[in-house]
Amino acid sequence: MSDWTGRRVEAEVGAVAHGGHCVARVEGRVVFVRHALPGERVVVAITEDKGGSFCRGDAVEVLSAAPGRVAPPCPYARPGGCGGCDWQHADGATQRELKAAVVAEQLSRLAGVSWDVEVEELPGGLGDWRTRARLAVDKSGRAGFRGHRSHRVIPIDHCVIAAPGTVDEVVGRAWRPGAEVAVSVDATGRTHIAELTDRGRSVRFAVGAPESVEFAARREWRVDAHGFWQVHPDAGDVLAEVVEQWSSVPEGGCAWDLYAGAGLFASVLARRASTVVAVESDRAAAEHGATNLADLPQVRVFAGKVEDVLAAEDLPAPDVVVLDPPRKGAGREVVDAIAARTPARVVYVACDPAALARDIASFADHGYALRALRAFDAFPMTHHVECVALLVKAA
Repeated sequence: MSDWTGRRVEAEVGAVAHGGHCVARVEGRVVFVRHALPGERVVVAITEDKGGSFCRGDAVEVLSAAPGRVAPPCPYARPGGCGGCDWQHADGATQRELKAAVVAEQLSRLAGVSWDVEVEELPGGLGDWRTRARLAVDKSGRAGFRGHRSHRVIPIDHCVIAAPGTVDEVVGRAWRPGAEVAVSVDATGRTHIAELTDRGRSVRFAVGAPESVEFAARREWRVDAHGFWQVHPDAGDVLAEVVEQWSSVPEGGCAWDLYAGAGLFASVLARRASTVVAVESDRAAAEHGATNLADLPQVRVFAGKVEDVLAAEDLPAPDVVVLDPPRKGAGREVVDAIAARTPARVVYVACDPAALARDIASFADHGYALRALRAFDAFPMTHHVECVALLVKAA
């Protein structure tokens, strides 16, 4: 089969797929197309062809536009440009419909679950929401973002999704070529910048402080200024509220908070539970969690990989387990360890619908069924979506 790279083809765009692209079929091959919408007819420039049944491309000309199409507000959101945003060419309602379709498709295909998904809008609109970002630096010392599926740095002078006090404080400065620049703005409006060298292992230059201040779930949090915290300013409150409601911890009961981070969900579980076990693999985050929750003696924080802690520690049996794993999901080993303790319910917070669906399928093998699901557009303009799923053990 000849290499299609560089070739231009006309295509009818089909359904959206997980990852920020749509599926088209050309001459018997699948083409994953970015910068397109379902139902459009476009000219596709093939950007990657490794042989086999599929290749990848960008819509470089729209011959027939879908109703939800808009002009991207950012000049870098184009074929060959920044790889950070996937759906700037769609209005907000269309973006949420696309994400809902992806979540539903992943649940159906990977978990065998049919679910009518709605992606809910968070306050603030489509722009100026991202409070934490990491930029790459090109050979000339200019900061930018990488292209899609590329190490190439696209220098920028602004970012439409970045909150004021983040990217705008980084661009226009000269940085060490090849470095990375981490930037965040916290709930107090303070900007924190770190130039990372040696593949992120050392900090050469810093603005602000190593810790930042955040507010969520009616508490103040001290967290790593460049570590994990929800990047949308309203996500922490919204997710904590759903977790508290769905966990239904019995008064005086026991709850586990796995992949606990700085302790956000543990704090709301502790409002009813007499014992909360919080497990976090990142030691710095676990230490922040212990400090943040020092006023809650019912919370015990363990630093270590979840699978290791569950195997090694004699933990109290949970009435409910909350887990918020990284993008790859919890995996079979962790699911089996949770199910072995037979909690009545599991509240699963997920930033990747495919990983969520795979783990829901694993929980189903142990008799847990999906009873509720909410999805939130916590990452507007991108293909990412945050979900919370409630799994209940069959009687």
